[in-house]
Amino acid sequence: MIENINRIVGQEKNKDLQHIAEKIINNQRISDQDGLLLFESGGLPFLGALANFVRERLHGDTTYFNRNFHIEPTNVCVFACKFCSYSRLYANREEGWELSIDQMLDIVKNYDGKPVTEVHIVGGVHPKMNLPYFGELLQKIKAHRPSLHIKGFTAVELDYMFRKAKMSVEEGIQFLKNAGLDSIPGGGAEIFHPEIREMISHDKVDADGWLHIHEAAHRAGMHSNATMLYGHLEKYWHRIDHMQRLRQLQDRTGGFNTFIPLKFRNKDNEMSHVPESGIIEDMKMYAVSRLYLDNFPHLKAYWPMLGRQNAQLTLSFGVNDIDGTIDDSTKIYSMAGSEEQNPSMTTAQLVTLIKQVKRKPVERDTLYNSIRDYSAIELKEIETNPMLN
Repeated sequence: MIENINRIVGQEKNKDLQHIAEKIINNQRISDQDGLLLFESGGLPFLGALANFVRERLHGDTTYFNRNFHIEPTNVCVFACKFCSYSRLYANREEGWELSIDQMLDIVKNYDGKPVTEVHIVGGVHPKMNLPYFGELLQKIKAHRPSLHIKGFTAVELDYMFRKAKMSVEEGIQFLKNAGLDSIPGGGAEIFHPEIREMISHDKVDADGWLHIHEAAHRAGMHSNATMLYGHLEKYWHRIDHMQRLRQLQDRTGGFNTFIPLKFRNKDNEMSHVPESGIIEDMKMYAVSRLYLDNFPHLKAYWPMLGRQNAQLTLSFGVNDIDGTIDDSTKIYSMAGSEEQNPSMTTAQLVTLIKQVKRKPVERDTLYNSIRDYSAIELKEIETNPMLN
């Protein structure tokens, strides 16, 4: 591996890029200026080789996935983000959906006897779905299936819940943890810089609020993920600014599991005039993320957003996790025009997708504890054994 990366670096004519590559090979942190130069001047083969070098140094060929399902309580929302194709304003709530606690518990019960390990709960910000409401939901899920890991509620949802309940962030996090919340996802980060945030999502929690909520979760012993919505109005330096804030928080707490770049989709929203990024830009985003976020253990590609083939490609650009089976009809990205309109894969399909690009498929739990290595299990056995598929 080291011989190959040295050869590729040696072919790079830009001395500044060569110097950055030497830092990365020697496991040294790159600067904001280095990250910006990688975005601006790094060719895709160069970036891919470096990102893959880091990925294999950390994880070898291991590629993680988990068996999970989603619950989307509502798409009714008090906020009006311009990039969102999913939500319906509260004034127009008859156009959306609102699930009751019993309906959501029925979704959980549909997976009784199935080897799922995680339920992921995110949705719109509904004024009547408040902190006590979700506390009751969490308690009922845990009472029904105590071992199921509940990953729920973006910082946007949490900020609204806590303010409405007149609780501090720390009090609200502890309330939900006591009710059964195990970790929080990374949604709602979008782009932290106020210049862009004001243009695309001006009325919801700002960068400091998002980071405060995640830091409080980490301090309470919970892990979380982090995201960035890219490929719209932002410049490269906005991306670096965003990742720099995440890297600083991770230095303080170590509580982030994974970083997930989220590709902007322009169907049926107020930013439909903004063209989407192409595949080269997508792979560059993943590669630079892997190189800059040296203290994030994992980099995830959300396959329903990218499509299956593009998700495979990311595994050569620093990614070591392609999310899970998503065994449901999650609508957040399908409504925005994502590649996967019915995002569901069996375990056999996920394992095949990973093996096709010569990587090792490993099922994990939410906290990246390995559950099962599928690399030596035959496809027929996976398809016929309900505990494997």
